[in-house]
Amino acid sequence: MKLGIIGGVVAVLLIVALIVGYSSVFTVYQTHQALVVRLGEPVRVVTEPGLHFKYPLIDNVISIDRRILDLENPAQEIIASDQKRLVVDAFARYRINNALRFYQAVGSIDGANARLQTLLNSALRRVLGEATFIELVRDQRDDLMRRIQAQLDREAAQFGIQVVDVRIRRADLPEQNSQAVYQRMQTERQREAAEFRATGSQRAQEIRARADRDVTVMVADATAKSEQIRGEGDSERNRIFADAFNRDPDFFSFYRSMQAYEASMHKNDTRMLLKPDSDFFRYFANPSGVMRTTPPPTGTTTPPPPRTTPQTQSRVGTSGAAAGSTPVESAPASPR
Repeated sequence: MKLGIIGGVVAVLLIVALIVGYSSVFTVYQTHQALVVRLGEPVRVVTEPGLHFKYPLIDNVISIDRRILDLENPAQEIIASDQKRLVVDAFARYRINNALRFYQAVGSIDGANARLQTLLNSALRRVLGEATFIELVRDQRDDLMRRIQAQLDREAAQFGIQVVDVRIRRADLPEQNSQAVYQRMQTERQREAAEFRATGSQRAQEIRARADRDVTVMVADATAKSEQIRGEGDSERNRIFADAFNRDPDFFSFYRSMQAYEASMHKNDTRMLLKPDSDFFRYFANPSGVMRTTPPPTGTTTPPPPRTTPQTQSRVGTSGAAAGSTPVESAPASPR
């Protein structure tokens, strides 16, 4: 009986010892730090990873993350120094560097995020309210983010928090302003395109007018030169004709008549409406070109024929050659 009681007491003591021993140790991981609180009062901060001891039942351990934490800030509208409204989307990165102060000030990660979000919005409005739209979008974006980070870090130090980085993800105009800017940009590009087209059309007309003028001048020069050459050829032809006429008027008259025959019969149509005794066919009736006269009626006196000289025959032959119905060109024909 006594052995059973003693065994039960020993078992109870062992269980109590196990419970006390288990509650007197705690583990700190590499990514966390521990705050030991005794009866509600902070006692110490443990940052070294491993197994540590505490008083059982009266000490509590609060684990606090020591990694870099994210703070996502919703997009908000900010007025820049040039009175332009901007929709800014920013975020921050921070870590807890003083666990005791962090526990006393905010108590938890959610409480820290709520306080830091308010401070981040205030820093954004202060810094970006002094900058212009161009500085934020293009010229001084990095400098503005560093200034926001410095202000947020100073204000977050009272919570035991170190702000590692602040970034502006996007900084856009509101939707209505974006549409207005887009329309203005589109109008400006259309104006520039119209100006380029007008300039190109003007240049094209100038080039076309210059080319037409050059063509007209070239054609006029060529025409004048051709007329000059043609006139010189006509002059030389007339000189040759005059020289030939002076050398042999009878042959020249015969040659002109042959040209008239050729010009009047070269289109496969030899029909002519002429009198049989026409002077045009005088070389058909007589190789010498002298027309026969009709004998006068009986009882009449025939006057003696006029005396014919070479010059007279030449004139007669010339008039006979020209008596046809088809005009004879003055240029000499090609030799057969």
